[in-house]
Amino acid sequence: MSGDEKEKKDTTSMKEEGNTLFKAGDVQGAVCCYTKALKTSESKAERAVLYRNRAACYLRQEEYNKAEADASKALDTDPGDVKARFRRAQAFQKLCRLDQAFLDAQRCAQLEPKNKAFQDLLRQLGAQIQQKSVQLNSTDARVQQMFSLLLDATAKDSDRQKAAQNLVVLSREDAGAEQIFRNDGVKLIEKLLQSKQEEVVLSSLRTLVGLCTGHQSRTMAIVNELGMEQLCGVMGSGASTVSLAACHLLQVMFEALTEGMKREIRGKDDAILPEPSKELRSMLCHLLEMMPASNVSGPGRDSAINLMVKQVPRKSLKNPDNSLTLWVIDQGLKKILEVAGTVPELSGGPPLTDNSHMSCSVLLSKLYEDLKSDKERENFNKLCEEYVQQYFSRPGLDGKLRAIQTVSVLLQGPSEVGNRTLEMSGMMDAVIALCASEDVTHQQVAVETVIHAAGKAKRASFITANGVALLKDLYKKSENDRIRVRALVGLCKLGSAGGTDFSMKQFAEGSTLKLAKQCRKWLCNESLPPTSRRWSVEGLAYLTFDADVKDDLVEDKNALVAMFELAKSEDKTVLFAVGSTLVNCTNSYEVEKPDPQMVELAKYAKQHVPEEHPKDAPSHVEKRLGKLLEAGVVSALVCMVKHESPALTEACRDCIARVFLALVERQKDRGTVVAQGGGKALIPLASDNTDLGKTKAAQALAKITITSNPEIAFPGERIYEMVRPLVSLLSLECTMLQNFEALMALTNLAGISDRLRQKIIQEKAVSKIEGYMFEEHNLVRASATECMCNLVLSTEVQKLYLATGNDRLKLLVLYSGEEDERLRKAAAGTLAMLTAEQPELCARIPGTTTHWLEILQSLLLCEISDLRHRGVVIVQNMMQAEKSLAETIMESEALEILSVLAKGGEGTPESVSKTAQNCLDKAVEYSIIMNGEGREKGKGTEP
Repeated sequence: MSGDEKEKKDTTSMKEEGNTLFKAGDVQGAVCCYTKALKTSESKAERAVLYRNRAACYLRQEEYNKAEADASKALDTDPGDVKARFRRAQAFQKLCRLDQAFLDAQRCAQLEPKNKAFQDLLRQLGAQIQQKSVQLNSTDARVQQMFSLLLDATAKDSDRQKAAQNLVVLSREDAGAEQIFRNDGVKLIEKLLQSKQEEVVLSSLRTLVGLCTGHQSRTMAIVNELGMEQLCGVMGSGASTVSLAACHLLQVMFEALTEGMKREIRGKDDAILPEPSKELRSMLCHLLEMMPASNVSGPGRDSAINLMVKQVPRKSLKNPDNSLTLWVIDQGLKKILEVAGTVPELSGGPPLTDNSHMSCSVLLSKLYEDLKSDKERENFNKLCEEYVQQYFSRPGLDGKLRAIQTVSVLLQGPSEVGNRTLEMSGMMDAVIALCASEDVTHQQVAVETVIHAAGKAKRASFITANGVALLKDLYKKSENDRIRVRALVGLCKLGSAGGTDFSMKQFAEGSTLKLAKQCRKWLCNESLPPTSRRWSVEGLAYLTFDADVKDDLVEDKNALVAMFELAKSEDKTVLFAVGSTLVNCTNSYEVEKPDPQMVELAKYAKQHVPEEHPKDAPSHVEKRLGKLLEAGVVSALVCMVKHESPALTEACRDCIARVFLALVERQKDRGTVVAQGGGKALIPLASDNTDLGKTKAAQALAKITITSNPEIAFPGERIYEMVRPLVSLLSLECTMLQNFEALMALTNLAGISDRLRQKIIQEKAVSKIEGYMFEEHNLVRASATECMCNLVLSTEVQKLYLATGNDRLKLLVLYSGEEDERLRKAAAGTLAMLTAEQPELCARIPGTTTHWLEILQSLLLCEISDLRHRGVVIVQNMMQAEKSLAETIMESEALEILSVLAKGGEGTPESVSKTAQNCLDKAVEYSIIMNGEGREKGKGTEP
């Protein structure tokens, strides 16, 4: 065979394989086959067919731009290809290019006037075009009316505010957004941004959000027309509500531009636009300029930091490009360190909020984590050391305070960098000296640095050797509660070095409880500023490694309520401390159970063996969970998740997910968690979290879905967001329990609607579920089969069973004969549904196993009525499908069994006897048995 002939044969086989895979429901596999065939095919006619077929795949995958492109390529070769034109019309319809869709559908209907599908599409498009025309005309009039009112200086303020709010509503509709944009709306909005009325400014910003959302071309035009300087100026204004709204707008703009860079064609109008990288760099440059600016408000600065955290570091470290991070470090690291080194009590620094330093730590940490090489990290270290040294070497205390404050922030963020700056010559001496200062501000900065160093500065020998004595001295002698509470936290931190190991006590018996009591006292003292009360939660986060402290805390309802109120407050820096405290109280941290043999070896070698506190037993943990629920822990966690702040780090989200999983462990508590908004809060935790945090949140969702009605627990569109987290638990990295709970939850979802089944199929869960049908563990195998039982209601899954060359049907037949009742019910139920929906499968059952007839007979004879019912339904479906099958079944003992079942009587449900009689009637119809014989055996009546 020549090379050309071989290539032609390969192309044909790839095309045929693609067709087979498409029919079987493996759309992605079909795309791969058609793509490979296109690379080798040289025939124009054949390439046109391949493009047409691949267009059908892309339509199924909702890749409408690709479907349109492929259908167009097919039509370039053969303009009379009606299938390709119909597929292009469908793609145009989904892309909202209704006029083009109508022309294609019209041509299809002309070529095949009797084709119902073409006529239906033509009617749909006609109605859609008419509706859009009416909508555009009415929208245009409404937009003009709003503009006239807003520009009228004599109009009432209330009327202008209402008009501004109506603009927001209009901007959320695509037609309204386009009309606002084309009617010079951006220039009007620019005037409104100068308004002194906060409501009008907010409405203007929200209108811009509507214009920019998901639309790159409009976003680029708005960025260029309004200018980043003006938008950053609005964000940096004093009002926190306006600042947050402007921050949200900039976030939407970033998303529209960055998402646009990932697509070949950008903008809903499909205009080819230049890369928006210039606009992105300009936006980031302005955010960096805001950092040290004294005319920017504290909330505005926090918003700028928040945007940097979200936009700069790579979303995935697998992406090799970290050029944006390197650019920000080069252009703006010193500007970020200006915020880190600001001591609010000293004059001359930019205004900060209580959250600014924590937000700075998170940003610095994210930038450092995004670096790829030792060279890049060394450069980051060098820049930080130079900055700290520059201030530390200045004469007077103010410079040293700025340097120490910067080190304190670095210790909370990229701690490796913080440790290096702490070890700089004279730094530790200055910190210790300032701890003894009579100035409270000096003392406060120094003590906080000691606290942050205590856990991370392993190389700072002074902290580990003398920290306790220094902090005890401050705690006992200071007359200022701000200093005492911080010294107390330092003691708590050093005292919790043993973690949950009961035998590793740092302090004398009872000292930990005394420290915790003092922390609770300060926590409940409303006369103290929130920052000081926040430090008392930090103390409890360390002390609650001790089970005695956990028990005392949950018994103190006032302290719990005070902690939850802080978690809901504006001070976001408390989030991780609250999360850590709750993780400790619920014992939801990771505990590795030591191997018994290794424990014995350790004892023999006189090595330390960790011991669990008696009060960390499950019964104690359960009581603590009950107390936390009574005190309102769920509403606090829900509020914590809602916070849009850099302080809500992945580590913090991980803590919240762990606590939620602990709270839904008991079935009776799940209703309470859902009623207080826990279900809604878990969904984002399952998608934006550490890998372990995602798994914990997904498992909590699974537990809720198993025992609650999913439509009530996750109303509306939220139920569809559940599928992906649950499918993520079907992984070898997850435990068998997590696999089992995910399968149970997916079974519930698959039984609700076809749309949910489609969502499960789209998430590529079917092959994973099939894999678990082979699992050795009985419960997992049975739950996977139950899930499949609900999924076969979908035509797409039925096609998998219709495809030849697989053992799917054989497995169901064999499982219908297993001893495990739950597995038998699931397999027989799946078989009953499949044989009813796809009668051609009935003829394949005898070819699956030589024991197929015995398995059916055992189902018919089973004492469990559910299994008997499934058995007679399968037999009925097979007899209705083919006469030859009916003959084979009637020649066996099945005839006698069916005759007995048809009589009914005690222990036989009516549904079983009625279906059995149907089988006998079908045998009579086929003349396999005589009418009299059927009645005699079926009804016991004289012939």
